[in-house]
Amino acid sequence: MKRSLFFIIAIFTFFAQFLTAQVYKSKDFQNAKVNIKYYDRTMYFPGMVDDNPIYVSISVVNTGTETLRFKLADDRMFSLDFNAYTIKNTSLPSTQKLITKRSTNRTVYFRELAIEPGETYSFTENVKDYIEFDEPSIYYLELIFYPELYREKNIEITSNRLSLEIRPSPSAASATILPVENKSGALLKPESISPDKVIEQTIIARQKSLWDQYFLYMDLEQMMLRNSEQQRRYRAASADERSRMLENYKSDLMQNRIDYDIVSIPEKFIIENTSYSQTDGSVTVIEWFKYPNFREKKRYVYKVRQRDGIWQIYDYNVTNLGTE
Repeated sequence: MKRSLFFIIAIFTFFAQFLTAQVYKSKDFQNAKVNIKYYDRTMYFPGMVDDNPIYVSISVVNTGTETLRFKLADDRMFSLDFNAYTIKNTSLPSTQKLITKRSTNRTVYFRELAIEPGETYSFTENVKDYIEFDEPSIYYLELIFYPELYREKNIEITSNRLSLEIRPSPSAASATILPVENKSGALLKPESISPDKVIEQTIIARQKSLWDQYFLYMDLEQMMLRNSEQQRRYRAASADERSRMLENYKSDLMQNRIDYDIVSIPEKFIIENTSYSQTDGSVTVIEWFKYPNFREKKRYVYKVRQRDGIWQIYDYNVTNLGTE
């Protein structure tokens, strides 16, 4: 009898210690917040994983007063899940790709990251790599983040929810999906227009916060590589890592975290001079920026070059011309 009682007490003690350890571990992430938003919103259709991706920007935020440490797998499928629900709260199935990866015995490589109070770590993922969208409908999308990787599923952080509209599949003639104009839904594609028109359309798109149109004539890779440190990292990165770096760069531009001059919104502008050869050119623009008590005047020189008949912005410089 005594042995049985001792055995029962030992079992309860073990489970109490186990649960205490899990609760303690979870407290490490009580000040971690995860936000999601559409990275480059367009029209979404069933299937078409690569041709019509649903890119979502994911941000891990440290809302506490101490350093936040978490793990992030090189293959993000071991760090997060997406859930999509119908209006009737029925969840959509995971992709076979996701199921296969998690059911196969493999080594999961990861990095240990640390972000200070108030800081954010962001990256981008294609939701269609995680969820099967077979039918057009309205869905609600959320993300589950595992700061100790998928193997520790009991420790998770749930994001905000987004509404997601999956439209009926387009005809075969429009199977390759490009960014769309926000109001009309018309597909966007760069046109063979002159360098000054490229700059004019780009600035107007920024004034109207039309990001799809703003990036239409921009060589993002070359713009990012203006930074020597980014260039060094990019040259040493794998193809997947390079893709992620470009996605993060674009996200940072949209959130006004880097290269402030190129994403600043002018109140008005005048194209001062345009010069170009068959392959390279430059467009000089005077731009005015309005502040509460004054206006700032700057001269922008946008450098452009032609690829496959399309002029693209790949560099720029700015000169301050004083205030008015």
